[in-house]
Amino acid sequence: MTTNNGYVRGMLRSVMKGRWVMAIGLSLLVCQLSFGQTAAQSVVDEVVWVVGDEPILKSEIEVMRMQAAMENYRWERDPDCAIPERLAVQKLFLHQAAIDSIEVKESEVNAQIEARVEYMISQVGSKEKLEEYRKQTLTQIRASMHDELKNQMLVQRMREHLVKDVVVTPAEVRRYFKDISADSIPFVSTEVEVQIITQTPPISQTEINRVKDELRAFTERVNKGEASFQTLARLYSQDPGTARRGGELDYAGRATLDPAFAAVAFSMTDPKKISKIVESEFGYHIIQLVDKRGDKVKVRHILLKPEVGDSAIQESMIRLDSVATDIRAGKFSFEEAATYISDDKETRNNRGLMSNRSEHGQTSKFQLQDLPAEIAKVVDTMQVGQISQPFTMINERGKTVCVLAKLKNRVEGHKATITEDFQVMKELVLNKRREEVIHKWVEKKIKDTYIRVNDRYKNCDFEYKGWVK
Repeated sequence: MTTNNGYVRGMLRSVMKGRWVMAIGLSLLVCQLSFGQTAAQSVVDEVVWVVGDEPILKSEIEVMRMQAAMENYRWERDPDCAIPERLAVQKLFLHQAAIDSIEVKESEVNAQIEARVEYMISQVGSKEKLEEYRKQTLTQIRASMHDELKNQMLVQRMREHLVKDVVVTPAEVRRYFKDISADSIPFVSTEVEVQIITQTPPISQTEINRVKDELRAFTERVNKGEASFQTLARLYSQDPGTARRGGELDYAGRATLDPAFAAVAFSMTDPKKISKIVESEFGYHIIQLVDKRGDKVKVRHILLKPEVGDSAIQESMIRLDSVATDIRAGKFSFEEAATYISDDKETRNNRGLMSNRSEHGQTSKFQLQDLPAEIAKVVDTMQVGQISQPFTMINERGKTVCVLAKLKNRVEGHKATITEDFQVMKELVLNKRREEVIHKWVEKKIKDTYIRVNDRYKNCDFEYKGWVK
């Protein structure tokens, strides 16, 4: 690990009440763009903790300290102690995730990367400016984010796995609400319900043919011995997670791969052969078998993504603008348009209404920070019933789509009441129970794991017991 990569990983991390939360704040982005390439390099590395067989470096601690300062985060404990403890807890979760075979799909990681890159571009103005500030290509920027973002998602998934069976009864919720002081009653943030209509700009056949021809040329070069598959993947693949590893994916089951990709990968038997061109939700691939082990396969691949032309985007925007005009004129309703026009299958079947899914259930209500950033920015300034102007966003599959949004409902922030906000109170109690379970698990895991702590930390007031043995 280089300190540069460590800094990029740090930019995606914020610590809030003992949880790892993925975030990219504007202030953090500005700081990263202005001195991110030199600040982390000035830290002399030193191993200060060891958790299992994983070291915690001094540079990692300094990076998190800088990030917390930029976000004005207030530590409940001495940051000199709290920061390495947070890093150590993350490593415990990652270790257990590997033991329990907790997985995150590459498609999920890549979608998150694309959303974050798009956000960064929106802040600085263009792809070219982002590359200039970072002194990296977009491919390098994506690759630098991959490992840490995947780790964050694994940690979150491990936490969810540990508390999946925790429940609370209505009686417990009412009792909790009755016993807490008025000052402790939670504030319910503003919630909105949003409907959307989406149009996916078509990719021209010329662009698709260009990508396929390039992949066929790669196959021909490998077959002729002019270049290795790994070299071509490092140079040309647009998969940020695997390009630097020569296109290699670790052993994966069918469920963790795109269905079309998996069908070809699992049908391959000869490591010397290269697959036909495979179309997935992310683009076009060629695949090379590395190994099979039980119900898992290890492959290399090269991914190329066809680019959506500006003219196609403009045509989709014009079409949505025309749809919005007709809705405002009363020719048909937003709900009817969403049902018959929208490309988004999930919202189309729900008359355009977005669904907020979590491990706790499904609702149509969102806090603004839980919406995709592009949608939140638009609806935050809208009145109930208002229809937006068309705008573009990157969807969960990393593709550019054009969007028309309607603010269906908005409930302003307020102090919770047991009658109107029972679900909020239930979540409060449930989260408290979950944190208790997590806390006990961490302390037990500490007892069962090799830990070595530098002497300077042995007098720390840690959140969890047992670090110093």
